[in-house]
Amino acid sequence: MENTKFKFSRVKNPPISNNCYRIFLLVNVVFLFVGCASQRPVFYPNNQFNTAGKTVSKQDVDECMKSASAYGIKTQPVKKVAGRSALGAATGAAVGSATGAVAGSAGRGAAAGAAGGSTGGFMWGLFNAKKVDPVQKNFVEECLRLKGYKVIGWK
Repeated sequence: MENTKFKFSRVKNPPISNNCYRIFLLVNVVFLFVGCASQRPVFYPNNQFNTAGKTVSKQDVDECMKSASAYGIKTQPVKKVAGRSALGAATGAAVGSATGAVAGSAGRGAAAGAAGGSTGGFMWGLFNAKKVDPVQKNFVEECLRLKGYKVIGWK
């Protein structure tokens, strides 16, 4: 029997242009701003809501949210997104390193895994950063209830 060894060839990848990096960065910034738009309460149209109208109701919501923030209850979506990105990068680097070691290049595998994991964590964090902290949500709902509103959900 002949001893056969497998050889992995290295494929040289063409460099990615600066325009690709700029487009990627712009798309991520847009997603960041869309993802950070927070949820707001939705009211049942009771007497208080009908009497106050949409403008005053919006001002009351803003006031209750400011009260929650002043009390020390606030949502920090940027920290949530950053944390998920870091977790994704660490997980991706570990998986990529293991996969790369099998294929012959642990360093390249770790780099690719970290990039993919970070992007996945970033995107997951963006879409979940909009969710209101449960304590903040309860605080705002109680504040609005005391003003006579009935909150039926958040959107």
